[in-house]
Amino acid sequence: MTTTAVKQEGPASVTPPATVGSHARNYWGRVRGGDIGALPAVLGLIVLCTVFSIMRPSFLSAGNFANLFTQGAAVTLIAMGLVFVLLLGEIDLSAGFASGVCAAILANVATVLGYPWYVAVLAAIATGVVIGTALGLLVAKVGIPSFVVTLAGFLAFQGIVLMLMKEGSNISVRDDVLVAIANRNLPPVIGWLLAVLGVGGYAAVQLLQHRTRATRGLVTDPVAVVLGRILALAVILGTAVYVLNLERSRNVLVSSLKGVPIVVPVIAVLLIAWTFVLQRTSYGRHVYAVGGNKEAARRAGIDVDRIRISVFVICSAMAAVGGIVAASRANSVDPNTGGSNVLLYAVGAAVIGGTSLFGGKGRVLDAVLGGAVVAVIDNGMGLMGYSSGVKYVVTGVVLLLAASVDALSRRRTASTGTR
Repeated sequence: MTTTAVKQEGPASVTPPATVGSHARNYWGRVRGGDIGALPAVLGLIVLCTVFSIMRPSFLSAGNFANLFTQGAAVTLIAMGLVFVLLLGEIDLSAGFASGVCAAILANVATVLGYPWYVAVLAAIATGVVIGTALGLLVAKVGIPSFVVTLAGFLAFQGIVLMLMKEGSNISVRDDVLVAIANRNLPPVIGWLLAVLGVGGYAAVQLLQHRTRATRGLVTDPVAVVLGRILALAVILGTAVYVLNLERSRNVLVSSLKGVPIVVPVIAVLLIAWTFVLQRTSYGRHVYAVGGNKEAARRAGIDVDRIRISVFVICSAMAAVGGIVAASRANSVDPNTGGSNVLLYAVGAAVIGGTSLFGGKGRVLDAVLGGAVVAVIDNGMGLMGYSSGVKYVVTGVVLLLAASVDALSRRRTASTGTR
């Protein structure tokens, strides 16, 4: 007698839906395994804001809140570009003075030569692209270590800034559009509109991603978690816009000062664009692959040299954007633009935010979170009357702690076998 095997289908072949509890346990398991992401930066930001607000209530004022954005904007933008270089395990020590060179080009084109603002901006960014291409070629094609190449750039670009500034002169930036970038605010209505569009766009992406994964039978986050993320973003953006739309002028009869600083949507747009590039394109996957294992990426058919050159181009282009914002905030460019602590703060921002110095791990969002930590430390300690020396010491300690956490988490990940 012949028996026919019957293929059984049922609950055994169906992935059970994730619950909030299982999601929380999985997240805690990843944290214990060394995958902590930006958690230290977020916790550090909360602790710092709490401490400074208790010790100096003026820290929470609308005026100081707005000042935090403009104060940390240039460093954050430069740090965004450095994330790409750090993802490959490389370093760019010239990013600070590269931003100074680009700012000097901006000022000369706009003020000395009298060209429109958009020509000056394009000239500055094009200068950044040329700088990044030169650095990338020396690293990828000639084989000089990035530390040496960019250290040479650090010295050379400092000299170029001095030459462009006529050995010490100061060039004012008078164009209304350029000055507005870091010194003007959006109308309150526009701020609310951008917040609604931001939350709506994020909600659409999250819900669409959840639906797509569920349709394909892939593991998805619980709906409650997805909705929680959307609600959290709505609360954060809503609170920020509300506070920034408060009147910050000390004399309303003379002038009104309220609204979201223009530099905030500039940072937001670049954050969204570069996040999309890293997480949603084949180029971004190639960057992570090369950063994780360069030889394996080469054997997989990835043009490693092209990727290495491109990250230096992106880094220097973002340094140019940071230089433009710095020139706007100061209303001028001088030989110190891009110098002093700019590079140190930018590298610190990327690492403090969660980007690994060993390559292969990091997000553009890390630069924003780390930039916020650096700005809060600098701003809060300034309000408390501490000297620049104390600020440097505290920032250095925070950077050392972030690097230590990164090293320990990688060791933990290797020991547990998680990735």
